[in-house]
Amino acid sequence: MTTNKNKKDTGGGPLKGVRVIELGSTVAGPFCARLMADFGADVIKVEQPEGDAVRSMGTRRDGQSLYGASIFRNKRLVSINMRQEEGRELVRRLCLGADIVVENFRPGTLERWGLGYDDLSKENPGLVLVRISGFGQTGPYSSRSGYGVVGEAVSGLREITGDPDRPPPRVATSLTDYITGLYGAFGAMMALVERNRTGIGQVVDSALYESAFSFMEPHVPAFQQLGLVAQRAGSRLPGNTPNSIYPTGDNRFVVIAAASDPVFRRLAAAIGKPELSESPNFATAVARAKNEDECDLIITEWARSKSVEEIESELLAANVPAARIYTMEDIFADPHFKERDMLVDVEDPKLGDVTMAGVVPKLSGTPGEIWRAGAQCGEDTYDVLGEELGLSVDQINQLESNSIVKGPEQISADVENKNQKQPAGAVE
Repeated sequence: MTTNKNKKDTGGGPLKGVRVIELGSTVAGPFCARLMADFGADVIKVEQPEGDAVRSMGTRRDGQSLYGASIFRNKRLVSINMRQEEGRELVRRLCLGADIVVENFRPGTLERWGLGYDDLSKENPGLVLVRISGFGQTGPYSSRSGYGVVGEAVSGLREITGDPDRPPPRVATSLTDYITGLYGAFGAMMALVERNRTGIGQVVDSALYESAFSFMEPHVPAFQQLGLVAQRAGSRLPGNTPNSIYPTGDNRFVVIAAASDPVFRRLAAAIGKPELSESPNFATAVARAKNEDECDLIITEWARSKSVEEIESELLAANVPAARIYTMEDIFADPHFKERDMLVDVEDPKLGDVTMAGVVPKLSGTPGEIWRAGAQCGEDTYDVLGEELGLSVDQINQLESNSIVKGPEQISADVENKNQKQPAGAVE
């Protein structure tokens, strides 16, 4: 694991000098801005006084959100009550000095608050506004509330997930929120490129259901041309055989992907059945797809006679793509994750070293970095209001007394009160 012990003011990377205001909450918006922060953008995250909902998701240690420590990393965090006009005015001033604003409120909310793109771009014409929502900013469903799982349902992606004889399950993470946040960040980068040519910003409309639907690409023309409705296929990839998971002799599972003809020939030799590559049922990819049950049965019988280590070793030697289904314990023990800096220890004042997922992708010239763990709600309120908006100490104190903003002293008191309600060292 790599270790980042020295807290800095900002990180480095190709986005250094780009100012981002994050108004989003939960996962999609914060992840979108986190991607930019990893590559050097100065991200100021605005939270409501009660804090982002992510802080109550996942696991906690001693009252501290472990999820928040990662997804809020590399950001400056301020707490402003946007339900009050005075709070919205503070946010407006922050947005007028930004290159990018990220938000994932229900469509129309920013407009009601006087913070819509038309309002902000009058004074900041170069602004890029990333808008993340369930169904987009237009269309008959635009006013619907939506979470990632709802987007998956509407997109059709959920229907093709899981085994055909069971209800469609979910992945145990906020998959579509992450996909949509990624599209939002990608759109923001394209908008910045265009702004470099024209000086004019634009709106990036990133919808949860559309982001999930984009992964349905092969099934769209199949329905239009042939009337084929995609179905759940379990661990298989339809029309691509063998490409599935197989049980091992030591009660693990291994993925084997050997659908191309050259790779299948190597697999057949590795399992001691080179004649399979000459059989009419298995000689070609099209033939194997038509006989996938028989093909998978042969591979399953072989895999059940081996341990997962034996399978990986033999197939690696044969140049056949395969791997065990990793657990988090496997990941922490794996040398490749360590060498690629995908497990990074970042110092947190409350938790000590916190290990989090590393920066993706890897840039050779201007790589991203993790320079700070996600802080508490309002941790940087005083500094941001003073340095960025020029407010005096008295002005900030007055805002705090009127419950318009929340600073680190209030945060510490809130956390202390909450911690007193649970046993010391408790893990929620």
